[in-house]
Amino acid sequence: MNDIKTLGQLKASGYTSKSVKEELRANLIDKLRKKEQVFSGIIGFDDTVLPDIERAILSRHNILLLGLRGQAKTRIARLLVNLLDEYIPVVAGSELNDDPLAPMSRFAIDLIAEKGDDTPIEWLHRNERYVEKLATPDVSVADLVGDVDPIKAATLKLPYSDERVIHFGLVPRAHRSIFVINELPDLQARIQVSLFNMLQEGDIQIRGFKLRLPLDIQFLFTANPEDYTNRGSIITPLKDRIESQILTHYPKSIEIALAITKQEASLSAEQKEGVAVPDLLEILLEQIAMEARESEFVDEKSGVSARLSISAYENLVSTAERRMLINSEKSTQARITDFWGVVPAITGKIELVYEGEQEGPYNVAMALMGRAIKKMFLDHFPNPDSLKRGQERDPYGTIRAWFAGGNSIDLLNDASDKDFVKAMDGVAGLRKLVESTLKLKGEEAIPYMELALHGLAEFDVINKDILESSLSFRDLLANMLDDDDLFGDS
Repeated sequence: MNDIKTLGQLKASGYTSKSVKEELRANLIDKLRKKEQVFSGIIGFDDTVLPDIERAILSRHNILLLGLRGQAKTRIARLLVNLLDEYIPVVAGSELNDDPLAPMSRFAIDLIAEKGDDTPIEWLHRNERYVEKLATPDVSVADLVGDVDPIKAATLKLPYSDERVIHFGLVPRAHRSIFVINELPDLQARIQVSLFNMLQEGDIQIRGFKLRLPLDIQFLFTANPEDYTNRGSIITPLKDRIESQILTHYPKSIEIALAITKQEASLSAEQKEGVAVPDLLEILLEQIAMEARESEFVDEKSGVSARLSISAYENLVSTAERRMLINSEKSTQARITDFWGVVPAITGKIELVYEGEQEGPYNVAMALMGRAIKKMFLDHFPNPDSLKRGQERDPYGTIRAWFAGGNSIDLLNDASDKDFVKAMDGVAGLRKLVESTLKLKGEEAIPYMELALHGLAEFDVINKDILESSLSFRDLLANMLDDDDLFGDS
């Protein structure tokens, strides 16, 4: 096809034009019949969002993706390009991607009238047929639709009554393309009105010009429910013209969330080679995001983006890598103590309600980690609060006794692997707890030994003090006595 250079050659080839929606529909049908993946890299939507999008495409609908931030709305929109034909012919020099067999602009119509079958054509790749605009309050009708260009009128010596003085906006220039408007409710109502006829009738008006332009566009809009209900709204007539509204959602399981995080996290080759992240910690990290979405301190209308987990994972690996470099080690394994390097990724990704603001972002992040640790602890160890006195052997008895004897353990943030394991093994009964409960030995037991310490602190079996460069675990009663001594001295 790329060998065809003129309108006459295009006609002789038997080429027939299709609308954008017909292109998307035909190529989707082909992929579905061949059992090919349609939306590569989109995880967790196979039974919900993606089938809805496929039905909308088969119905030749314009689409509104409605969901909280970080739910892959824009990524899905960009993947639609892969359902377009690889190349389409356009009249050479046309600013509106004119179809040589159905010219629309004054430029293309006049050129074909002048040159006939010798009219030059170009082939436009599908990657150039995607236009995306972020809706902001300052977007104008001129940006989207167009305006009269006085410089063009002066240069071409044309009166303002000549339509050739029009400078077309983004929407007309997206003719025969996919046009995406992100955060649609942020568009002012009067700007949304300008989209009415373009969505349905193809009419546009610019400074008194009433042009009948049969625009061929696949519209896709995205919106956040928070914006939709609070900051702005989609005006009813426009919403009525968007045929399919599809709801997106966050991952419905830890496994799906983990798959998304590992796919999206950007790690260097050195990090992948030098830092091992145990499965336990990967799940713990996703549990923190789950806890944030259910926390009374976090604004549920704003949501908790999947970017929290992705950024937190990158920070976790980088924290372990930094420690490895400081200790001149060739490799290391991430620890729960490394999660204190993850706090900046959490505080930057959550919107707090009033109660959360009173607590402070740092304290909220620590509380979320505490809840996640508690949940993970109960997934692997017996609940210390539910042990029946005298009827069941206390699996934590040796550990309790060790701390009650005045012993304590300090876990330095930047401790070498050797010193870290030595400190953990110094707690009587800790390794035995993991070996007897989980049947794990050697290095495999280390992450669970640390989890046990943190979990027991969350259940107030022992006390945990968070210092600037370390965590200190000691007997809970001893800590209370120290507080009493402090008040007594005063």
